Amino acid sequence: MTHLAPEVVGSSGTAHSRTGTGTPDAGAVSSPSAARRPWTSRRRVLAVAEGVVSITAALGYMLLSRRIDVNPIVRLGQVSGLATLQLYAAVIGLPLLGLLLYTAHRGSVRRHQLVKRLVCAALAGLATGVIAGGIVVALNGTPHPLGGQEGDPGVLIDMANSFLHHEGMSGIYPPAFPALMALWAKIRYNGRGETGFALHDLQIFFTAVAGPMAYLAWRILLRPFWALLIAVPAAVLFLDPIRPYSHIVMIVLLPLLGYWLREMRLAGRRGTRHLLVRGLVLGLTFGALFLWYSGWYIWAAPGALVAALCFFPWRQGAATVKKAALYIGVTLLSAGIVGAPLLYQMVRLGADNPDRYAFLAVYADPGYVLGWVSDRSGTLTYQTWPVAGEMAGQSGFALLLLFAVGLGLGLGMRNIMVRTAAAVLAGAWLARFWFAGHMAQDRAIQLYPRTTWIIMYCLMILAVLGMMAVVNRGTGWIERTLRPGGAGAASASASGSASGAGLARVVPARVVRQLAAGMVCVVALFGAMGASWSVNRYMPSSDVDSMGIDAYRAHVIKQRDGSCPRFSPRATCWDIEKDDWKPGPIQNFIWCAGIVADDWPTVCGMEAPKRVRSRADIERDAEADRKARQEAAQKEKDAQKR
Repeated sequence: MTHLAPEVVGSSGTAHSRTGTGTPDAGAVSSPSAARRPWTSRRRVLAVAEGVVSITAALGYMLLSRRIDVNPIVRLGQVSGLATLQLYAAVIGLPLLGLLLYTAHRGSVRRHQLVKRLVCAALAGLATGVIAGGIVVALNGTPHPLGGQEGDPGVLIDMANSFLHHEGMSGIYPPAFPALMALWAKIRYNGRGETGFALHDLQIFFTAVAGPMAYLAWRILLRPFWALLIAVPAAVLFLDPIRPYSHIVMIVLLPLLGYWLREMRLAGRRGTRHLLVRGLVLGLTFGALFLWYSGWYIWAAPGALVAALCFFPWRQGAATVKKAALYIGVTLLSAGIVGAPLLYQMVRLGADNPDRYAFLAVYADPGYVLGWVSDRSGTLTYQTWPVAGEMAGQSGFALLLLFAVGLGLGLGMRNIMVRTAAAVLAGAWLARFWFAGHMAQDRAIQLYPRTTWIIMYCLMILAVLGMMAVVNRGTGWIERTLRPGGAGAASASASGSASGAGLARVVPARVVRQLAAGMVCVVALFGAMGASWSVNRYMPSSDVDSMGIDAYRAHVIKQRDGSCPRFSPRATCWDIEKDDWKPGPIQNFIWCAGIVADDWPTVCGMEAPKRVRSRADIERDAEADRKARQEAAQKEKDAQKR
C-alpha cells in the first residue's frame, strides 16, 4: 500500500492499517536485526526527537522575534513587524523545505523518512511560533498582557491574586491556569501585583507551544504528513492568544479520546499491565486537561459516551469484557481524582452560575458553524454576518469541506478516529441546538456558541481523514488494477522478500515521496500566511470593537516604576490594579453586548439598562471626539506660528 507518509507512532508491536492507525489484525512483529538497528530508526528516540524539534522551533522563533523593535501603535510599524516575522519564517523554513525536497528526490528512503518526520515537527512549531512572535511585536515595550486589566484577562489576574492569598478556587472556573499564573508571578515577579506580567509571559509561551502540542497529539494516531495537515490549520484557526490554554485543550482532547477508544476496543489483545498503564496515564492526562479548561468536556461528552458504548468489546468474551471494564475504571478513577477539586465546585455552585452574556454569534443564524466572531465584531451585525454563500447560503469553501467530510464518512469508517469525530460532532450539534432552543425561555446562553469551534474542528478532522482514505484506497486500487499480471509475484519470488514486490509498483514509491514533500511545502505556506492573518488581528488599535483593542490596552497601563510603557499613546496611564477575585452579581436577564439601547427591545425583548448607550450617546461622543481633535490640531498650528 502506498502512503503519503510511511511512518506512524502507535502502540508497540502493532501492525498499522491503511488509515494510519493501529489495526487489530496483527500482533507483535519481531526482527532478529532489531538490536542492530541504528538509533535513528528506534521509535521512542524518534518520537522524542520530534517533540524536541517542534518545541525548539516554536520557542526559538518566539525568542528570535524579540529582536524586532518597531512601534506597534503605528500602522507602518505594525506592517514592518509583520514583514520581518515572515522574513524570519522564510529564512528558517526554506532550508528545511529544501532539505525535504532534496531527500525526496535524491536521498535514501530511511534518510527521507527521518528528515520528513523532523521537518513536519519543525513546521508545526513554526506555525504557532510565528503567532507568538507576532504577540511579542504587538506587546513590544509593555510588560502587560493582551487585554490589559479588562475583560477575561482582568478576571484571570484577580483569580491569580486570590491564589497568592491562599483563598482557594475562584468559583467553577478551571483553576490550573490562574494557579500557574500565581506561581510564575511569585517566582519571576515577586508575587502579588505582578500577576498581569505573568499572564503576559504565559500568553506568549502557550501560544508558541500550541502547534507542537497539536502535532504531537495527532502523531499518536497518524503519520507525520496527516498529523501536520490537521494540526497546523487547527492551531492557526482556533488559537486565541488571549486565552491560548483554552483551545489547546480542545485540539489535544479529540486525538487523545480516539486513542483511548482504540485501546479499549483492543482490550482483548492487550495485556492487563498494558491496559493499567495506558488507563492510568490517559486518566491523569484527562484530569489535568479538565483542570486546565473544562468547557470542551461538556460538548464532547455526549458523543464520547455513545462512541464508548459502541466500541466496547461486548461480544469478545467475559475475559475481554473484564479487561475493558478495568481499563475504563482505572481511567475514570485517576481522572476523577485529579479533577476532583473542580468537580466538587461544579456540583456545589454550578446551578448558581448561569451564562447570560450574549454577543454577535448569539444573534446570528445558529445553523452556521463554519466561522466565528468574538464580542469584538467591529462593524458586523447579525444582518451582515455570516455572509451568504453562493449555494443556499453556503460558500465554496463550505461545499468543498463538506464534500471531503463525505469522503471521510464514506471511505474511512474503518478508522476509529473517523467514528470518534463523527460521534463528537453529532453530540455537540445536538447540544448546541438544545441550549439555543431553550435560551429565550431559560434566559441563559450556556456558552452554546462555543460549540462552533468543536463542530468545525470535527469537520476538519473528517475532511482530512477522508482525503487520507482516498489516497490510501486509490493507490491500492491502482496497484491491484493496473499492475501487470504476475509481475509483482515473480519479483517477490525472485527476491524472497516483500521488497521485491515494490519493483513492480505502478506508482513508484519515490514519486509518492516527492508528492508528499510538495504537499508539506503547501501546508508550510498556508501556515505562514495563516499565522500572519492571525497576528494582524491583534495589532494594537484604539477601536473598542476590534480585536486590536486588547493589545492597545496593554500599552496604556503604568509600568512597575509608575511610568507609561515605551510606546504608550497616552501621556497619563492607568494604575496597576491589585484586586482579588470576587463573584459578580447574578442578573436575571440576558445581557445583549454590542446592541445599542434603541435596539434592545427588538433584539433582547426588553428595555436596555441605564448604562447601555443609545445611538444619540454614540453620536454625541463621536462629535465631541471630533471637536477635541480639531482643537488639538488648531493649538498645534498656533504653537508653530508663535
